[in-house]
Amino acid sequence: MSETEFRKLDHIRICIEKDVQTHNNWTGFKDVSFIHNALPEISLEKVDTSLKFLGRRLEAPIIIEAITGGTRESTKINIPLAEAAEDLGLAMGVGSQRIAIDNPKRASTFQIVRRKAPNTCIIGNIGASQLADGYDVKEVQKAIDMINADVLAIHLNALQEAIQPEGTPFYNGVLKKIEKITSALSIPVIVKETGAGIASTEAAMLEKIGVKGIDVSGAGGTSWAAVEHYRSKQLSNYVNAKLGEVFWNWGIPTAVSIVEVCKSTKLTVIASGGIRTGIDAAKAISLGANASGLALPLLKPALEGTIKNVLEMLIKELKIAMFLIGAKSLETLHSVPLIITGQTAEWLRARGFPPEEYAKKAIN
Repeated sequence: MSETEFRKLDHIRICIEKDVQTHNNWTGFKDVSFIHNALPEISLEKVDTSLKFLGRRLEAPIIIEAITGGTRESTKINIPLAEAAEDLGLAMGVGSQRIAIDNPKRASTFQIVRRKAPNTCIIGNIGASQLADGYDVKEVQKAIDMINADVLAIHLNALQEAIQPEGTPFYNGVLKKIEKITSALSIPVIVKETGAGIASTEAAMLEKIGVKGIDVSGAGGTSWAAVEHYRSKQLSNYVNAKLGEVFWNWGIPTAVSIVEVCKSTKLTVIASGGIRTGIDAAKAISLGANASGLALPLLKPALEGTIKNVLEMLIKELKIAMFLIGAKSLETLHSVPLIITGQTAEWLRARGFPPEEYAKKAIN
């Protein structure tokens, strides 16, 4: 087994066994509140969660985020995730495909996703640091062809690369490389963070070079600094373990990152980073996102055979939240008023995004 495979297995094991979430789980959603509508004038059964997502129809705005690939354990996780995505009409991302590009023998652990989900919107995955370190259109096209991807995600994980003992924190020239990739491909390219969020300036830069969507992956969910903290301790690398502890809570809270990206671009926006309930998903969409994504809460259910039940519950929670605020569709959900208080309001105000504007929204 290669060093990369061992690392992937470590990541899965640590995420299952350890507390790797941002301390206090502060996504900013606790400061975001809906106004209950006692006269919603709609029926719960008529609430419509379907949407067009980067050219594909989804039955609900839920993205099964990139989790894994490249090992036998990955296959055990990807099969139930793909089957659930196919059955429920959701989109699904795969983990970084670098391992299979470098070693084609590992491609089957990714290809199983397309075999189990032939009609699903599948999102491929390549790291930005790999682009900076030599990957080009040829390697990216291999990733797409490997799973017949509908969308390609380029992930940004500068924080993780900086903390990881084997990390490659190379980001020189990444923006130009992403521009080259977007102009060369025939499918939409999105850029996703991995737990530290994306601000308005970077979002606008990405839109300018042809990126079609952003997955904010803000702070509040899984902290990859925390994951690498545990790995470093395991390796007796106490310098990196300390760095992981210091940077555990680094990043832009998810709710704030959603606003930053939505207010500065017209891109498709996926809200991820600490989404744990259908109410969180509803808040994210009301803040402007097109869909919500989650990964860590799906890991154990995928291994335990309960993943479809978990996703069905999440969708049901979303529908009830929409019913209770009188939002019959996702388009209407974008228009419902919100109350934003506390640290989230302070952060948004400091960044030039007045939270009071959200309280003035009204259903069309």
